[in-house]
Amino acid sequence: MGLGKKTIDDQNYCGKKVLVRCDFNVPMKDGVITNENRINAALPTIQKLVNDGAKVILCSHLGKPKNGPEAKFSLAPVAVALSAKLGKTVVFADDDNVVGENAKAAVAAMNNGDVVLLQNTRFRKEETKNLPEFSQDLASLADAYVDDAFGSCHRAHCSTAGVTDYIKDTAVGYLMEKEIKYLGNAVNDPVRPFTAILGGAKVADKLNVISNLLEKVDTLIIGGGMAYTFIKAQGYEVGKSLCDDSKLDYCKEMMAKAQEKGVKLLLPVDTACVENFPDPIDAPVETTVVPVTAIPADMEGCDIGPETMKLFADAVKASKTVVWNGPMGVFENPTLAAGTLAVAKAMAESDATTVIGGGDSAAAVQQMGLGDKMTHISTGGGASLEYLEGKELPGIAVIQNA
Repeated sequence: MGLGKKTIDDQNYCGKKVLVRCDFNVPMKDGVITNENRINAALPTIQKLVNDGAKVILCSHLGKPKNGPEAKFSLAPVAVALSAKLGKTVVFADDDNVVGENAKAAVAAMNNGDVVLLQNTRFRKEETKNLPEFSQDLASLADAYVDDAFGSCHRAHCSTAGVTDYIKDTAVGYLMEKEIKYLGNAVNDPVRPFTAILGGAKVADKLNVISNLLEKVDTLIIGGGMAYTFIKAQGYEVGKSLCDDSKLDYCKEMMAKAQEKGVKLLLPVDTACVENFPDPIDAPVETTVVPVTAIPADMEGCDIGPETMKLFADAVKASKTVVWNGPMGVFENPTLAAGTLAVAKAMAESDATTVIGGGDSAAAVQQMGLGDKMTHISTGGGASLEYLEGKELPGIAVIQNA
C-alpha cells in the first residue's frame, strides 16, 4: 500500500512561502523545555525546505490556553531551541493574534531559506473551532502548506485542516509520512502473523479499537487495567481491581467475535496484586502473584504476572508485525512496571516490524531505554488510537493525493 498522499519530496519549494504545521507541544517547566523530542523530530522536514530555498513559516499549538493568550504558553522558548539546532536565527513573530503586524513584517522581510515561527495557534479561539477567519489569516502568509503534526491530525482545527480550504498546494512532511507508512501500513497491510497488544486502564477508551483490530489481527493481546473487565466477563472475581461492570457484555461480545474470526485473544493468566494502590504512585509496594481465577477479594491486580509475561512474549516472538498501545500495569511504579518491561523487551528482541502507538507506551519504552530498538514510535497518542480504530483523520484527509 502506497502512502496515497503528496509528500514534500514530490516538489522543490525554492522561493515559495511554505506554512508548516509542526507539533511543538513540548513539556515546559518555568519557561524551560524539559524534553526536546518533538522539536528534534521536526528538524528533517524544516531542513529539507530550508535547503530547497523555501521561506519557511512554522506554526504549532502548545498546551491548552483557556482565555486567549497566556505568557506561559508562548512558543518563544521553541524559537530559541530551533535556532540552536538549525544553526540559524529563527525569527519569532510574537503576535497575540498569531497573524498580526509582527508576523506580516517578518514574512515580508524573508529571504529564501529563512525561518519564521508564529505564536501559539491556540492563542486564537477560532483555532479549535476551525473557523474560517483564522484559517484565512494563516493562508494569507503562504503559497504552500505542509502538515507534519501527526499528534494533532485527528483534530479538524484551522492550522491542521481549515487552512487547506485556502491553500491548494499541500503535502505531508517526513514525520507525518513515517506515521502514515508505519502505523497505516502496519494496520491495513501488515506482514503476518500480525499481533496487536492493548493495555491501559479503561476498556471504554478502546471499544472501537478492540472491535476494529479483531477484523485485522491474527492475535490480540489484552493487558493493563482493562484486562480485569474481560476476566470478570469470563466469570471470575477480580477483587478491588479496575473493572467496568457496564462493559461486561461488550467484553463477552468481543470474546465471541474473536472466536468467530479465528483470532487468538490472549488475556492474562496470572496477576501481581497489591493490598493498597501505591501512594505516591512510585512508593515501594509488596506484590502477591495469583492466578486470575483466584484474585483475593481484598486485593487489586496492578500488573501481569510472570506466566502471562511469558505467554505474551512468546506471542510477540512468533509475529512479523506488532502494534502496541497501552501499558500492562502501573508502569510508573518500578515494581509494577515488570509486565510492561517484559513486553517491551520481547518487542525489542523481535525481528518483527514493531510499532508503538504513542501515549503511555511510548513513554514507557523511552523510559526503559528501548526506544531505538523499535521500528517506529508514534508521536501521537490520541491520533494513533483513532488510526487503530480505522478512522480517517481530518488532518491527513485534507492533504492532496499523490
